Amino acid sequence: MRIFSGIQPTGRKHLGNYIGAISQYVHLQEEGDPAIYCVVDLHSTTISYEPAELRERFYDTTAILLAAGLDPERCILFRQSDVREHTELTWMIGATATSHGDLNRMTQFKEKSAKQRELVSAGLFYYPVLMAADILAYNTDLVPVGDDQRQHLELAREIATRFNSRFGETFTVPEWRIPEVGARIMDLQDPTSKMSTTSESTAGTVFVLDEPKQIEKKIKSAVTDSGSDVRRALDKPGISNLIEIYAVTTGKAMEDVEAEFAGSQYGAFKQAVADAVIAYLQPVQEAYAELRGDEAALEAILAQGAEKARAISAPIVAEARDKMGLGRPVA
Repeated sequence: MRIFSGIQPTGRKHLGNYIGAISQYVHLQEEGDPAIYCVVDLHSTTISYEPAELRERFYDTTAILLAAGLDPERCILFRQSDVREHTELTWMIGATATSHGDLNRMTQFKEKSAKQRELVSAGLFYYPVLMAADILAYNTDLVPVGDDQRQHLELAREIATRFNSRFGETFTVPEWRIPEVGARIMDLQDPTSKMSTTSESTAGTVFVLDEPKQIEKKIKSAVTDSGSDVRRALDKPGISNLIEIYAVTTGKAMEDVEAEFAGSQYGAFKQAVADAVIAYLQPVQEAYAELRGDEAALEAILAQGAEKARAISAPIVAEARDKMGLGRPVA
């Protein structure tokens, strides 16, 4: 089973990224044949950014992935812009298998474009096509993603089906896997919104590299409700979010968490959540500190990964190109 997923290098990685994506990557590298992971720097250029900061965040993200447990001997890890097949295939499938209406329905474009204070780029509109190309270039069987990417995955499947129908069987129609627990970790100060690096305040966002005291402060200040019982309910989004965080970081079922803290006050429960998150992130923080300073070593890993990625994607994109009638005919 071939696995592919990508992660943006913009912004500091937070607990939601770690639980919803990175921890999945580590687990699935044992299942992938191969597991292919891409730091999608091209996607990051679709909104306003500073080039120097993008490079810094790129190395930060790469070091976090490795610190979390990705092993270059057991998976392929590379930088998106190092493999030109991604951009070539984007144009090919965009021109032949993607409609304007498809892209106009993407909720993430509507949300992100509404927040843009400067240029709303065509790249932001075209973002889902590049994402589809990322996936289809490897004939991916399975894509581990967060729940917010479901619509983009549905479009990638539709594009693959359309292309195959028009030009003949070429691309694998991918499936996706969304974690049952932890797919949507919510903001601690606004538990109706997903935890994000773009929130106006960082008070509700636990970053992977936050100091233990910062983590404790943020969790103990989390918005809950006027009650005192630790249980999941639609009218208790704050405490429900904390229950999910505690369940993931301790490996317990949410029903067992509710039973464990039955009769407890919110203060005691929040302290337990803070302790669990601090312990959960400690190993990756320690490994990150050892890895981040050696950018040459990070580049060597990425170069090796890009070579392996091109060996897979180049023949697939060449076949698609030939079927479209582009370039020199394949003998």
